Order: sequence, then structure tokens, then C-alpha cells
Amino acid sequence: MTSNPNSQPSRLVRRTVPTHALPATLHPVLQRVLAARGVVDAAALELSMAGLLRTDQLGGIDSAVALLVEALQAEEKIVFVADFDADGATSCALGVRALIACGATQVDYVVPNRFEYGYGLTPPIVELVVARGANLIVTVDNGISSVQGVAVARSAGLKVLITDHHLPGAKLPQANAIVNPNMAGDEFPSKALAGVGVIFYVMLALRAELRRIGWFAEKGRSDPNFGELLDLVALGTVADVVPLDANNRRLVAQGLARIRSGRCQAGIAALLKVAGRDPKRLLASDLAFAIGPRLNAAGRLADMSLGIECLLSDDPPRALAMAGELDSLNQQRRDIERDMKLQALDLLAQDRLDGKPLAYGLCLFDPTWHQGIIGVVAGRIKELYHRPVVAFALTGVDELKGSARSIPGAHVRDILDTIAATHPDLLSRFGGHAMAAGLSLRAQDLPRFELAFNEAIARHVDASAFESWIYTDGDIPPEDMNLGLARVLSEAMPWGQAFPEPLFEGEFEIHERRVVGNDHLRLLLGFKTASQKIAAIAFNAASAPWATATTIRAAYRLAVNEYQGRETVQLQIEHAELVSG
Repeated sequence: MTSNPNSQPSRLVRRTVPTHALPATLHPVLQRVLAARGVVDAAALELSMAGLLRTDQLGGIDSAVALLVEALQAEEKIVFVADFDADGATSCALGVRALIACGATQVDYVVPNRFEYGYGLTPPIVELVVARGANLIVTVDNGISSVQGVAVARSAGLKVLITDHHLPGAKLPQANAIVNPNMAGDEFPSKALAGVGVIFYVMLALRAELRRIGWFAEKGRSDPNFGELLDLVALGTVADVVPLDANNRRLVAQGLARIRSGRCQAGIAALLKVAGRDPKRLLASDLAFAIGPRLNAAGRLADMSLGIECLLSDDPPRALAMAGELDSLNQQRRDIERDMKLQALDLLAQDRLDGKPLAYGLCLFDPTWHQGIIGVVAGRIKELYHRPVVAFALTGVDELKGSARSIPGAHVRDILDTIAATHPDLLSRFGGHAMAAGLSLRAQDLPRFELAFNEAIARHVDASAFESWIYTDGDIPPEDMNLGLARVLSEAMPWGQAFPEPLFEGEFEIHERRVVGNDHLRLLLGFKTASQKIAAIAFNAASAPWATATTIRAAYRLAVNEYQGRETVQLQIEHAELVSG
């Protein structure tokens, strides 16, 4: 790259629609949407568990199952070590529930408090596990970077099974078994499994082996139905923002179906209730934006044990009480996040006032920032400025913890790996994947890191990655903008990361406008080619440059609006550009 990328307005680009052989019974608009996402024939529409990738395709799974079978037969104590986010919590709850259903007599878990122990299987966490009398440690959603922790556990006589999905480093931990689809040479076709997906696969393989050796018959137990755990898989997969490839779409679709039919864990039902979501109409976006954040709030502000206990509870009143605590924590998180975001924007504004150009990567730090919220703030700033962002918090007298969020084309974990190779004394630890990562360094080294971060991005990221395009699915004829199509689009597939919810574009006349909720715009829009009008909502747009225009070009979602028990169709405007007025 030869020049610094400048901030520029987003531009609308229509997605390419390949030739397809989708059923003629599908609405033409839905056909176009699906084909643009690579769903080009009827077979790709099928989302049953029958098409799930096989467990024997996942590397290391035989060794993992052998460890678990041995532990079950010897009635050894198995302790899960979980990450402190929604993926880690659902992974832990799923593992505990699955082993108990298989007849395990001693199952426990430990989840590190991020403020005391940090991330992963660290030596201090191993001490806690040893004190609980563990024989086998099973990590979920972590462990692939825990070289020292695994070494301490093995020297203490513990067996270690790592289940993870994060990218491995140059040195692997010497665990007894590792299951991670992102291991070098692993032939599992899907590299997008979340941590909860990995442990689900391990438990499916364990169940198959226990059936083969006659375990359930010997113990007088029925074969466990692990379909009952798919709600946990769906929640963890969506909340961790992993790509919804074909395999993950199956897992999420099946989990959503269970929740909609009222067959979900008491904890998930409770979280839906406090979030005001109707289980019968649940969408993947509800898991992402309503349930996931409430679960994550425990790990960000307190202790994720609260979230795990909520997911493990079979007592609806108790689960509801814990969901209420999680809801309160989430409100606190929102308040802290709002203040930190404003401070971050002030820092960036001051840089511009001081004449500093906008960097390739943004490094933000304030000594008052809450370490549990820096990842959220990094994500918000990344969305606004469309470039990699690292937000830092002070975690000790001279140590900073950073949380990075990135954009397509800028693989942030690889960027950190490059920094570690060229500046071996700079990062004390790091890990993550393409779009998100964590790191630690000495406070006095922040200026050095900022320079190295930008040098690495300049060297390895193409300038086109900084262009903020908005990809749309074209327009919708006015006559098709109805409640029926809105429902079809929302329910057709689990939409999410790398399989985005349908987004359309069009030119509209603004006939009415009013500000609601302080900063949102409620609009009545008209068409140049039709006499009908349609309602629209634009969030946080009251002061947008186009807010007083007479005509706009907008990117929008065709949404179902429910108010006082009545459903209507409305456009949810995601982006708009001034045409005239």
C-alpha cells in the first residue's frame, strides 16, 4: 500500500447473483437472496441433522473419546475449564449436561474470573482444578494457547483434553488430546465451528462409542438424546459471531426449531423472558443481540459462573432469578460502554484536531476503562471507522490488556503473530482469530505497539480492505413490499456472520418524519413509480446528513413490526444517502 486510507462515505454495491436451480415455489426475491449467498440448488436448502458433517472427520476426536471413556469407566473426576464468554458458557453447560446424561458421576467446572486469572488454562487455574480433585481437565472454547498451563497440569499428574476453535500458535500445548478444526492438517470440512460446536461433536462421538461398547445397556440407562442440547449450540454459535457456513446453519436452524417449539433449557427460556422475546418467533438475530449480550454480561462485569449456572438449571423459577441478575448486569454494561465509547470518540477527535491522520489501525486507551468492556468498545469504533481497532485497559501497575476487533481482509490474529515475530519482546501473550483477538503488553510499550501494529497492517493488508462498501440484494418492487415477504425473508434461513440478513436498496421520497426515542427517525416513505406509501424506522439517525432531505437512496431491511399485538411491514433503514432537498 502506498497511501494512508482516508475515511469515506459508504457506497451501495449490489451483490452478484449466480445462475441457480432453486425451486420455482420460492419467492423470486428470496431466490435472488439465497443465490447471492451461494445457495444455488434445492439440496442446499435442507437443514436437517442428517446432513451434518460426520464426527470422524474431525481430527483428534478418537483420542478425545478414548480419554473420556476411560474417565467414565474409572469414575474419575472430570473438570471443564471454560472461557468467560457466551460461547464458553454454552460449551461448558453442554459438556456438563452431556457427561451427566452419559452417566458420569463426578463432573465439575471452573471458569476463570477475567479480572483475577485472565484467559484460558493458566497455572493458577490448574491449581484450582487440582484442589478440586480432578483427574481429567477438558477445556472448552480455550486451551490451544495454554502451553504453560497444560505443562503444569501434566506435571501434576492430570490428563488434559483440549477442545477449542481458536487458531493455534507456533507451539502447541502437550495435551493428551486436542480437538480443534483449525489445527494444521485437520481435514474437517468446516473451519467455522464455534467452541460449543466442537464440544458438541466430541459428545456425539462419545455417545457413539459408548453405544458400541454397550455402556448404556450395562448401566441400565437409555441413550441420551443430544438433540436436547442444540439450543445451547445455536446460542453459542450465533453469539460468538462465527461464520454461518452450511454446517453451522444446520446446527443453528435445529437449535432455533427446538426453542420455538418450547423445548429449550430453562435458562434460555428465562433469558428470552427477561429480554422480552417470544420463543415461538425467535430468530438468530435475537440470539445475537438480545440473549448473547445478557449472557456475556456476567463474564464482562462479574463472574461467568452465574451464566453457566443459569444454563445448567432445570428449575424455571431459579433460572428466571439468575436471568434477572444477568439482565441487570447487561444494563450496567450498556451504561459503561456508552461512556467509554464517548471517551474513545473524544480521543480520536483530539487526534484529528492535533493534525494526526487517521491510522491504518486505531489503538485506544484510557486508564479508567473497564477491561471487561474494551472488546465491545473496539467493535463499536471498528464499525464507525472501518479499520482494525485495539482498545486497552490497565490490568496492573504496568500491564495493559488489549481487545482487538477487525474488518474483512485484515486478519488480526495474523497481524499480531507478525508483530510477535518481528518484536519478540513486545507482546507478553496473544491469541484469537481473524476478526477478534486479545493481547497483553507492558504499559510503557503502548507507543511501540501502535507503531508496530500500523506497520504490520500497512505491509499485509490491501488498501481496498479500508473501503467501506455496503452490499445489497438489489431492489424490491413496491408491490412486493408486504408482510408476507417480510416473514418469508426473516424465517427462510438463520442469517448471521458471513451469511448476512437480506439487505435491499431503493430511492424513496420522504413524506413524513418525526423523531422518536430522542434520536430515532420514524418515516413515511413514497415511491416515484407507485402511489403506495410505506412506514420506515432509522435508528440513531435524527441528526444524520440526510435527515431533512426530500429524497433519499437507502439500504434497508424488509422487517416485521409488532405493536400492541398487530403486525405491519416496515423498512428498517441501515444506511441512507442524500439525493435531493
